[in-house]
Amino acid sequence: MTRLISILARGYVFAVFGFIFLPMLIILVISFSADSYLSFPPSGWSLKWYSVVLNNAGFMQGLRNSAIIAAIVAVLSLALGLPAAFALVRLEFPGRTLIRNLILAPLVLPAMMLGLGILMVFTPAGLVATYPGLVLAHLVMTLPFSVRILQTSLANLGTDVEHAAMTLGATPMQVFVQITLPRLTPGIIASGAIAAIMSFDEIVLSLFLVGPRLQTLPVAIYRYVDERTDPMVAVLAVLLIAMSLAMVLVIERSVGFTKAFSR
Repeated sequence: MTRLISILARGYVFAVFGFIFLPMLIILVISFSADSYLSFPPSGWSLKWYSVVLNNAGFMQGLRNSAIIAAIVAVLSLALGLPAAFALVRLEFPGRTLIRNLILAPLVLPAMMLGLGILMVFTPAGLVATYPGLVLAHLVMTLPFSVRILQTSLANLGTDVEHAAMTLGATPMQVFVQITLPRLTPGIIASGAIAAIMSFDEIVLSLFLVGPRLQTLPVAIYRYVDERTDPMVAVLAVLLIAMSLAMVLVIERSVGFTKAFSR
């Protein structure tokens, strides 16, 4: 009976992973198609669509814009999220629960409603179709995740080592810089990586704020798919998946995501 349960459990796990990764495999196959339209299986094989994508000025400009914005958003998410997480975990003050809930509020609101509200605020301020506007909009979505991840990491660190350092004469700043921050490094890296990935893939908020002279890669893909469908779409999907997986694998190999949420 135990052996049967084990077999069924493994079968269930393989079925779930198959359901998740089978569409990615189909997209990968289509990206090597020689056809001028989406078809599976392809009638022939070619790398021409990869060359077309890499030589497309619109997509490459969108890629550069997305990469720049994602890098800035990741840095700002850490710069703003770390002090907020530290205060929410280590300090006692009135309204702490309210502030925690307000930080997480953007995750509850519908993205369309949030995008419309941001557009109404940013238009008079002249932030539409600008790097600062897109960065601020993406921060609305990434900051709650960064704060939550860093909160979990800080809570799991404990305070025994910090208290021991203070009893030996270390100042609070010395404790934070020399004790807390190094132990929090996996959580910081994981938080920054997730913020960068979320910003790079963000499309709903970006659709409200981009313009003819500034658009991100997901928006460029969305507009392209709205007009035509060919294997170039599959190539773009493969490149986006590859970049996301590469970032996750690098972080996992360097620090391990598990360390970000454990002692």
